[in-house]
Amino acid sequence: MAKTTEEIKAILEQFTIPFFHLEKRFPLLPGKADKKAESLLLGISEDELKSYRENITQNAKQAALELLKEDEIVDCLDSLPLDGSETIAVLGDSITEDGQGWFEILKQVLELSVEKADFTFINAAVGEETSSEALRRLDRDVLINEPDWVFVALGTYDAQRLNIVPDRTITPLSVTWENLESIQNIVGEYVSNPIIWITPTPVISELLTENPLYEYNIEEEDLQQVRQLVAGKDGVIIDSLGSRMGKEGPEAWNYIADGLHHSLTGHMNTARLVIKKLSESNVSTD
Repeated sequence: MAKTTEEIKAILEQFTIPFFHLEKRFPLLPGKADKKAESLLLGISEDELKSYRENITQNAKQAALELLKEDEIVDCLDSLPLDGSETIAVLGDSITEDGQGWFEILKQVLELSVEKADFTFINAAVGEETSSEALRRLDRDVLINEPDWVFVALGTYDAQRLNIVPDRTITPLSVTWENLESIQNIVGEYVSNPIIWITPTPVISELLTENPLYEYNIEEEDLQQVRQLVAGKDGVIIDSLGSRMGKEGPEAWNYIADGLHHSLTGHMNTARLVIKKLSESNVSTD
């Protein structure tokens, strides 16, 4: 194996490893759980991959511990419509697939705070997926697990404009509407609790455009239209205005250097809102 430079390793650590899980990208391959194969694919040693993953998990746990220091969050936890035995799934893209993302932080918060917790968490988010690609996986990756609660965090990548085709979004808004409507109807047939919809947040387009790893840009005008579709769905809506990364616009400390994916602080903002919203008395349960 050719030696990977420290510069490339730093890029992998920040922009690839948190959002890449071989078993999600290639679920039918027999070797999908082979960490040695995954490390070879990434150009690093198995020990290095293990260390990166452990650090990512520890970051999520530390973020959860910080949230548990907040009195308001502790109070909310007592009102959550959960008994500790639920299966909780999420369908999303790379922002949610992030190993130290909001869903993983929420998992840590619940496992640390709920007495005799025996939750099953299904992170069925896959990097850079549009709502069309996620819809295709809905049965195989989510419904097959018979979840009690389903989060849907999609739409950001529907709004991408490829650098070679900048005059349109990769997914027409009408198709996004149809996909979200299908997801709502299908999940509603199998899950009695309301869907929890996570709206897409703004992107710092200048940072995204400058990053050579990305061959597209995402503009707020397009995202706003997608956000309105999500906010109009039946169920529980988290952050209908998409303002959790900054009331006056996206604040840089809530993002990593690409201006697209969220930092630990940004993910904590989402996890915090989820906990608060679920603790409200008007969230119906079965």
